[in-house]
Amino acid sequence: MTWLFMLIPLSLVIFVAVMILRAAMFKPTKHPRIADRVEAFDQERTVENLRTLVRFKTVSYRDKNREDDREFDELIRSLPQLYPHVFETCEFQQLPDRALLFRWRGKKEEMPAVMMAHYDVVPADEKAWELPPFEAILKDGCVWGRGTLDTKVTFNGILSAADHLIHRGFTPEQDIYFAFSGGEEVNGMGAVHIVDYFEKHEIHPSFVLDEGGAVVKNVFPGVNAACGLIGIAEKGMMDVQYTVTSNGGHASAPKPNAPIDLLSKSCIRLLKKPFPCHLTPPVAKMFDTLGRHSSFGYRIIFANIKLFLPILNMICKKGGEMNALMRTTVAFTQAQGSDASNVIPPTAAMVSNIRLNPDDDMDSALSYIRKIVGDERVEISCLRGMNPSRISRTDCEGWEKVASAVGSTWRGCIVSPYLMVQCSDSRHWGKISDRVYRFSAMELTSEERATIHGNNERIRTEAVAKAVEFYIRLIRMC
Repeated sequence: MTWLFMLIPLSLVIFVAVMILRAAMFKPTKHPRIADRVEAFDQERTVENLRTLVRFKTVSYRDKNREDDREFDELIRSLPQLYPHVFETCEFQQLPDRALLFRWRGKKEEMPAVMMAHYDVVPADEKAWELPPFEAILKDGCVWGRGTLDTKVTFNGILSAADHLIHRGFTPEQDIYFAFSGGEEVNGMGAVHIVDYFEKHEIHPSFVLDEGGAVVKNVFPGVNAACGLIGIAEKGMMDVQYTVTSNGGHASAPKPNAPIDLLSKSCIRLLKKPFPCHLTPPVAKMFDTLGRHSSFGYRIIFANIKLFLPILNMICKKGGEMNALMRTTVAFTQAQGSDASNVIPPTAAMVSNIRLNPDDDMDSALSYIRKIVGDERVEISCLRGMNPSRISRTDCEGWEKVASAVGSTWRGCIVSPYLMVQCSDSRHWGKISDRVYRFSAMELTSEERATIHGNNERIRTEAVAKAVEFYIRLIRMC
């Protein structure tokens, strides 16, 4: 039996040695093609054009009666003056629901590129801002205003880059389409109409690029370098309502299991038993790419990720961005009960916002929620939602072009696929393409990211120019 006791520690030593060896071999692979050329363009004009766009109060609401159609119309009417060469050369048409589509004819028309943005914005609590959100004030090297980051900067970046290149006499090898929607923030139909147009005319994109990731720092364990994150998929979204009805009553003599009591128990059960952890292809590719650049201790984890998945799962349960990458998340956001403080409500309801992991869908998520709540007195229903997007390829020319433009514009950043946890118009393109990418052409700090949909949204003027540089590089590859 002595040999058996010796075999156990020997096996453990071999096991640890193999993990360390895998970590030592877990080194960065090939980088995207880097272009040295830097092209001069009118940076002051691009900043001024963005300021003009921000001044249009193109706020979208689910209640269309609250929208100001004149602001949207005036922005569209301003475009020929802001980007004259684009309108001289490109075919332009307006589709329903404020969809704008430009076609820049290249030397060939098959397999065109598609570059997207949206020009509507979310509302702003103007009293809470340090500077007015729709005056585009230039202060301390920043343009302040709603939509500067989300996403009038890319709207301006695309059209400014095209305007510059057309003026320089450039003609792309393939057609390029610029596709803009005016209702992305409320899941409007503009982008759907554009995709339907492509499908009807049998136009097959070489790639589609929309908003998504950015160049960011301190977002991955053990990696100090900036990371250029390009989304190759996005999570789904679902709003789930939980409703309990009763006979109501006076609060002075409460009976057990009142509506809000049952809702509270349901909430606690779901928070204590989160959705299972999944290592989906977009996240696995991100771990494989960025993990190779991490410190050696983390490389041991990411080189042997399947072994360490239970530990990673425990860490992720604390919440945050890493948790959102690994599982379907539940956030309780709304609740409704009695109108009076001394009345037990006859009906009470709450709503949770569910962000669906690519391994889940709306039906499976509802089944899991009902199982965990486990109470037939709680009626659970889906108010609205969408399944996760199709996962795009990274082994094609479209990916290489986008990755090269990112790596060339932000030299030294690590370009990586990732899973986008928000929703965007790009999801609609999944029915006709598996080459849909999500990258917002900016380098953003955590403080700047926090202003998206928040107070005091603003962008550095050098970031405005960098977005144009990115699209110039990308267009020249098309």
